[in-house]
Amino acid sequence: MSGSCHAPADESNGDFAGVTREDGLAIGFQRVDDYQAPRWPDQAAPQQSHLDFAVDDLDEAEALLLQLGATKPEYQPGGDRWRVFADPTGHPFCLIRG
Repeated sequence: MSGSCHAPADESNGDFAGVTREDGLAIGFQRVDDYQAPRWPDQAAPQQSHLDFAVDDLDEAEALLLQLGATKPEYQPGGDRWRVFADPTGHPFCLIRG
C-alpha cells in the first residue's frame, strides 16, 4: 500500500476532516449526529461510502490493516480476488489485487 497523502485540509475541524493529494484527489469526512455504524452486509444501518484499495499482496495488507484496527467480517464474497474489511467505526472497504 503506497501513495502520497498530505496534512489535513485547512478547513478541517471537529465537524469536518479532509485530505488532498498533490494531483488534486481529495476526500472529506463529516461528523453525523446520532451516527449508527454500518453492519455489513446487513442493510439495517447501510454503508454511507465504499472504497476499494488495490494492493500487491493481500495477505501483507490484511495483516497491516488488522494491526491498525480494521476488522475482517466473516462474510467474504470475493474469494481470492478481494477481501472485505471494516474500519474502526464500521465502514466497509475492500482490498483488491493490484
